[in-house]
This record gives sequence, structure tokens and C-alpha cells, in this order.
Amino acid sequence: MLATEIPVITVSYNTPELINNLLTTFREKYKNPYYIIDGSDPENLEKVKPIVAKFDNVHLINFGYNIHHGPGMTWAIQNLSLSGPILFLDSDIEIVRAGFIEELLKPLTSEMYGVGAVGYINRDGFNVDYSVDSIRYLHPICMLCNIEVMRQWPLPIKHGAPMTDTMLALHDSKASHLIQNIDWVMNDVASGTEKIFIDHKGQGTVFKTGGYHLEEWAQKLHQDINPQENQFINLNNYNHDLLNFIPKKSSQIVEVGCNSGALAAAYKKINPHCIYQGIEIDSKAAHSARNYCDSVLVLDIESVGVEFFNKFAQVDCWIFGDVLEHLKDPWLLLSHIRSVIPVDGSIITCIPNAQHWSIQAKLAIGDFRYQEEGGLLDKTHLRWFTRQTIFELFAQAGFQIIEGFPRIFDNPMQEKITPVIRKMAEALGVDPEVAVNDSLPLQYVIRAVPVRQ
Repeated sequence: MLATEIPVITVSYNTPELINNLLTTFREKYKNPYYIIDGSDPENLEKVKPIVAKFDNVHLINFGYNIHHGPGMTWAIQNLSLSGPILFLDSDIEIVRAGFIEELLKPLTSEMYGVGAVGYINRDGFNVDYSVDSIRYLHPICMLCNIEVMRQWPLPIKHGAPMTDTMLALHDSKASHLIQNIDWVMNDVASGTEKIFIDHKGQGTVFKTGGYHLEEWAQKLHQDINPQENQFINLNNYNHDLLNFIPKKSSQIVEVGCNSGALAAAYKKINPHCIYQGIEIDSKAAHSARNYCDSVLVLDIESVGVEFFNKFAQVDCWIFGDVLEHLKDPWLLLSHIRSVIPVDGSIITCIPNAQHWSIQAKLAIGDFRYQEEGGLLDKTHLRWFTRQTIFELFAQAGFQIIEGFPRIFDNPMQEKITPVIRKMAEALGVDPEVAVNDSLPLQYVIRAVPVRQ
């Protein structure tokens, strides 16, 4: 089957704006047959109908009640006369560029269940970090599946992880190899990444409608696990490259911007005896982080005086995961840490690359617009660094970078932009290969140590 012939299925509920954005961006690139399995109430249905009517070969199937994500998918699998590969897309997806269906189709063989973003869950359907007991989970956000194979396994269920029963059955039957992770899908559905083919806005239905409306399942199950905690935390939502740079035998760590504690949880598995302290400006995130950190302070790290840092003279590792670019004066903050950090201490950080080819391309056409959340152009970024100025940042604060790793995510567009960057470097009399290489990393993960005096 050609990529342009593969049917597409989306389950929606009271989200006409999302459906309009999805279909508009999809139809700009593809003319595939499309099925909207809709559970909108009458008021929202009247908004959805004219949106769907604008596009050829889009079929609206309305139930008049919230059928929910899993049952909506199951109805389509059981009742639509479809065969071969089927593409499932969440309603809060936006298509950035063409080619993604073709890329999904390449690794899919007829005996496979499907391909897409594969993470890990426990037997209750909650996201977890990888372990020998974890279960591979194919996320339905964007997945290409063989519908005949889907019909041979348990069908999607009601709650917020609709593929749980399916994945449990595959796992228990030692058939998890029938699903395959696609790196770019995992990148594109994650927050704060440079998108390659699609942009997952993230729980769009939740934000638009006020929730999944699955409280009867979620509350009971979560109370059984942890009756004191009301917030679901994705413990796999941390920078794995950052974790690899943290010294495995640190005695005391301070993570500035610890968020909900996912990185702390991962590191404590490696080094459970380490005293892991968090600093977080968001009180809700700090509340969750206290489950995984030994202590968490709720404060703005730039609001404290020099004396504050004297309390952390024994801390041998400071972590800044995507934090320094949000600060007014990261030079001053690093200098404060340099005044107290032990001689064998280190700073681990992840910093966006302002020299990235996508930024250069946007500047070339005057399209330098901030984004609401995530990405290189996040509107909360106050400082911008390149590979060269990252070295200068730490040198000025009394540190030396001894280890670094470029986080590079391939994108078809970069092949069109990098030749231009090479020519521009040649025109300026600088090494074109260095200029191109420095344009590829989206971020740099580095480890810096105090300069010995």
C-alpha cells in the first residue's frame, strides 16, 4: 500500500479547534482517507461538522456521547472495513512537514503490530523508567499499525493509557518485538524538542475539555498505589544524556530546576546513598519532587544572597538541566557556586544551541518568533549560547569544561540549510566544516570542573 493511501483514524471529543488544525495541516501534505471518531456533545458537534465538510475524503462518525479514546479506536478497528496499515493520530497533533507516513511505513512489516513512540509502563499502565520488569508500550499518539494484527490481540481500553491491555498481552506472550520504536516519533511527541515531522501539543483534549473524564478509574487506581499523592508523574520524563554525565559516586547533589523529580528518581536508583537536594521555583512541581529528592527548596535561585551558597559547601555536583538560559545572570550564579564548590566538584548542564541551523534559517528570513512553551525559541529563554560562548561562560566563572556531548536530532530540512551555512562561513573567512558541525546540535550536555588555582 502506498503511504498516500493509508487510512487515518482520530478519536475526538469537544475539540473543534484541534480538529481544524489537525485536518488543515494534514491536508496540506496528504490526501489520505480520514476518519474522525467523534464523541462531542451537540453544541461542539455543530462546530465540528462544518470543519470536516471543508475537506475531501474525511468521514465524521459521531456517537453523541464521549466514547473515550480507547473504545473509539476499538470501534474503528472492529467496524470500519479497513485492511493493511492504519495510521492513528491524536487530535492534538499538528503536521509540521510531509514525509512522516513514508518514514513510518519503511520499518513496518506485515507481521508486526505497529511502529511509533515506544516507552515503558508498569502493569497498572503508568509510565516508568526502563527495568527488567517494565513493559514496552506503543503510544497511540502517532502510530502506524497493521489492522489485521491488531484484531488478533486485546483491543484498546477506556482509560488514559488505552493500549495497556494490548501491551500486557504482547509482553506476557513474549511478543513485544512486534512493536518498534521510531526515534523521531519519540522526539516529536515529547515536550521541549525541535520537531521533525509532527508537533504533539500535549493533552490537548485534557486542556480543552477539562480532563479525560476517566476519574472513576484513575482516582481509584492511584489511591490504591499512593493515597497521599494526587499528581501523576512520568518518571521517564528526564534528559537521559544528562543522567549519563552525573558522577556515579557523588555524595551530595543539588539540582536547580528539579521539576517533578524524575531525574532525581533515576539517579537515586544508581546511587541511593547520595543526598539529592532539589531547588524548584514551581511549588506544585516541588511538591511532587519531594517524593524523590531528599529535600526540595521552593525559591528563585537568583533571589538569594551570597551567604545562601555557603550552606552547600559540601555539595560536589550541581545540575542545571535546561536552566541557565532562563536566568538573568548565569555568569554570577556560576561564580557564586565556584566560591563554595569542592575542588573535585562538578557542574552538569544541558544548554540549547543558539547556533542551530534552524535558528540561522529563521533569522535569514526574519522569522525570529518566540514560542509559548519548549523548543529553542521558548519565550522564557533570556540568554543565548553557542559552543564557543558556552566555553566562555564557564571560563569566566572559574570553571573548565572537561566533557561534552552534542544532542543532535536529524531533520530532512538540515540538508537544505547546511550548504548555505558552509558558504556563509567561507564568505566570512572561517572554517566551513566547523561552522556546519556547530550548527547541528540542538543542545549541549557538558561537565565542568573548577579551575585549579
